Amino acid sequence: MTSSLRAIFFDLGGTLFSNRDIPRVNTPALIEAGQRLGVEQGFGEIGLAFLQASRAVNDVYMRRSYYLHRDHFHDTYRAFAKTFDRVASDEFVEWFYEAQRSAMVEGLRLRDDCVETLRALREEGLTLSIVSNIDDDYLDGMLRNLELKPLFDYWISSESAQSCKPDARIFEIALEQAGCGPREAIFVGDSRIHDIQGAAAIGMETVLLLEEGGGSHLDDASFEVEPDHVISSLSELLALVERRAAS
Repeated sequence: MTSSLRAIFFDLGGTLFSNRDIPRVNTPALIEAGQRLGVEQGFGEIGLAFLQASRAVNDVYMRRSYYLHRDHFHDTYRAFAKTFDRVASDEFVEWFYEAQRSAMVEGLRLRDDCVETLRALREEGLTLSIVSNIDDDYLDGMLRNLELKPLFDYWISSESAQSCKPDARIFEIALEQAGCGPREAIFVGDSRIHDIQGAAAIGMETVLLLEEGGGSHLDDASFEVEPDHVISSLSELLALVERRAAS
């Protein structure tokens, strides 16, 4: 028997805002990074090198139950520079981190239906929480600039939890914050591995937000479970919650 729904947990990146916006906000920093390294290749090659470096580093970090994203990003910058036979100095790495963080925090925008959907869910009396794989300096800035705090009851970063999705601990802490059990909550995210597999492992109902054209850049073919529901827009959650209430 399905328990009554009390809470909905949301991933942040790729869920409340689209990952398709990330190249737009990151391009200026990436161009300047190439200039600072003295790279002569065009932006297409620079962008591809950064993507490949990010994927290679992600493959290493994904095997860990916890890590600081600052370390992940730093290693990505070093791998990116090495692609062009350059050495990333500590000064370059720190500059790149701050440039990218500022671009992400200040440049990203919520999905068009995000605020309206969250307000409607709150009117239903549901507890809303953000559960994000990110460090506090990113999450705090995004909560502020995206004006998300009034729309959520709780939020948790992987840094504060000392646990990165799909590790169970970050989900357990989120449930403790909301004061509910796994069967009383729904998890909404865009990553089959981080969000769906992680939440399902502790017994939560799962919703995959799948944009047209493919899934999360964080995923590969190693996911082990399918989501309970698939949506293409956040507003579809309202009908899902209504059906849950009627069951």
